[in-house]
Amino acid sequence: MATVEIRDPQGKVLEKRELPAELFEAPVNRPLMHQVVVAGLAALRAGTHSTKTRAEVSGGGRKPWRQKGTGRARQGSIRAPQWVGGGIAHGPKPRDYEMRVNKKMKSGALRSALSDAAQSGKLAVVGGLAFDGPRTKDAVGVLDALGLEGRVLMVLAGPDEAVEKSFRNLRNVKVDFPRNLSTYDVLNADRVLFTVEALDALGGSGGSSSEAKPSDAKSDAAAESVEEAE
Repeated sequence: MATVEIRDPQGKVLEKRELPAELFEAPVNRPLMHQVVVAGLAALRAGTHSTKTRAEVSGGGRKPWRQKGTGRARQGSIRAPQWVGGGIAHGPKPRDYEMRVNKKMKSGALRSALSDAAQSGKLAVVGGLAFDGPRTKDAVGVLDALGLEGRVLMVLAGPDEAVEKSFRNLRNVKVDFPRNLSTYDVLNADRVLFTVEALDALGGSGGSSSEAKPSDAKSDAAAESVEEAE
C-alpha cells in the first residue's frame, strides 16, 4: 500500500500514513484523463466567435466589371471571399463546445490523476497548518520548508480565511477543496499539497454525490468531484 510522509509546517516529519488504495493505487488510465481534461477545457470556452459570410457583408451588389472583353478574370461581386473586405469562407460561427462525460468517467480520471501523483512523488501532506492571520510571508515559509516549487495545488479540508489569504498572493499556488478537486488541476500542478484534514475528507467522501456547482451546466463538464466516485 502506498504511504506518504506527514510533515509539520517547518518541514519536520511527524509520521507516515497509508493512502486510501481506492484513490491512490488505481490504474492510471491516460486516455480517460485526456478525454475528461479536454471536455473540461472545452466547457470553459464561450463559443461566441463569429465571422461574416459573403451574404452578410454589406456592399458588393453590383458586378465590378463586365463578364467578357476586359482581359481580367470574371467577377460577380467585390464581397466574394477572394476579395479584401469580402466575406469569410468556412469561418467560425457561434457554437457550444460542451462534451458529455459521465460521472463514472470523471471519478475514474480523478483517481488516475491522484494515483499518478502518488507514484510520481509529487504528493505532499502537511499537518497542523494554522495561521494567526493572513500573512504571505508565512505561506512562503511553509512552501520553502516542504521544498515545494513550481505550480502547487493546495487542498484544504474547508474554507480557512487566514490560510487562503496567506496563499492567494502567490501566483504559482491554487487553493482548492476535496469536493471541487478536478483532474486538470491535479495534472497541471507540479506538486499537490494536502492538509491532513483534506486527505481524510477525500478518503471519506466517496459516498456523497454533490456537485461543486450544480446549477452551472458548463461547470459540470469542467469539475470532476471526488464524491462522484461511486
